[in-house]
Amino acid sequence: MTISSIAAALALTTLPLWPGMGVAANADPAAPKIMTVVLENTNYAAALRQPFLASLAKRGALLTHFTAIAHPSQPNYIALVAGSTYGVDSDANVTLDKPHVGDLVEAKGLQWKAYAEAYPGNCFLGAHARTYVRKHVPFLSFKNVQDNPERCARVVNASQLTSDVGDGKLPDYSLYIPDRNNDGHDTGVAYADRWLADTFGPRLQDQRFTHDLLFIVTFDEGKGDFFGNLFGGNRVATIILGDSVRPGTVLAGDYNHYSLLRLAEDRLELGNLGQGDARAAAITGLGK
Repeated sequence: MTISSIAAALALTTLPLWPGMGVAANADPAAPKIMTVVLENTNYAAALRQPFLASLAKRGALLTHFTAIAHPSQPNYIALVAGSTYGVDSDANVTLDKPHVGDLVEAKGLQWKAYAEAYPGNCFLGAHARTYVRKHVPFLSFKNVQDNPERCARVVNASQLTSDVGDGKLPDYSLYIPDRNNDGHDTGVAYADRWLADTFGPRLQDQRFTHDLLFIVTFDEGKGDFFGNLFGGNRVATIILGDSVRPGTVLAGDYNHYSLLRLAEDRLELGNLGQGDARAAAITGLGK
């Protein structure tokens, strides 16, 4: 039996999908929807010097000791949705026959989606197209997405977000992946900050978007220069906002991308994948 068929069958039950899946308790209020925006290649201090990111940190919760899992980019994206890098240590295209958070979401009867800027659509599996790169869209690295047209259709061009919000169809779990310009990869963090303000500033004032949403902004990895690695330890900025999040919260725990996966699992009551997510520090203390 394939991973996708197991997920489809158990979506109708309350049984665990993978070994070690148990529902984790979380004292914070529930947030029925989770969206994570991933920016690129910026150390913690540089990110917090940007005006919009700094303003978001004041409006929500700032994780001050959050570290990326690896270098280069792709392992961090894989870790964010799978709880493991599964040995991926480059940006080359990979196909992983492994479980991921989409399996847990579907097994719970919920919806997931990846909004990718400049994505050509039609389950395009090429490495890049204009300013789009596959290495930043982790779901396309999993065999049970690649081989299933219905699941592959959950990866959409980011332009669909506007209609999804307007139609009240924002999924329960989503990633928003900017293109190589807007994520700062080819342009720098100041450019990414301006893009974030233009793209999500208005949305964060729109109750159709923010209602029951936990909105997360993180980075894939630190700058990667000698001093950033030696003294920064791949430390990146991560900010969490939502109606249930106390403004000005500072969380000093040792968190990483596995912790963000665990946060989604906990809030959506998904259980876990039995990987780094199961062992990651739980992000708590957000509630008002």
